[in-house]
Amino acid sequence: MNITLLCYATFAEKSPECADKFPILSGETVSDVLQRVGIPLAEVKIVFVNGISSGLDVQLSEGDRVGVFPAVGGG
Repeated sequence: MNITLLCYATFAEKSPECADKFPILSGETVSDVLQRVGIPLAEVKIVFVNGISSGLDVQLSEGDRVGVFPAVGGG
C-alpha cells in the first residue's frame, strides 16, 4: 500500500524521496509513519488525513494523503 506524505515547514527536511508513493503496511497509523521518517511526535502540532484534521492514532489506508505540520512561532 502507498500513501502521499506531505511534510511542511521544519519537517520538510524529513520528507522521504518517495513521499508521493510512501509505502506503508496494513494497520500502520500516522504515528507509525512519522516515527519511520524520523519526525519527533512531540513536535507535531497538526495532522491532516485526506484534508481532515486527524490524530496520530488514525489508521492509514491505500491512497491516503497525510499532511503534518510542526508548531510554528512568529511575531
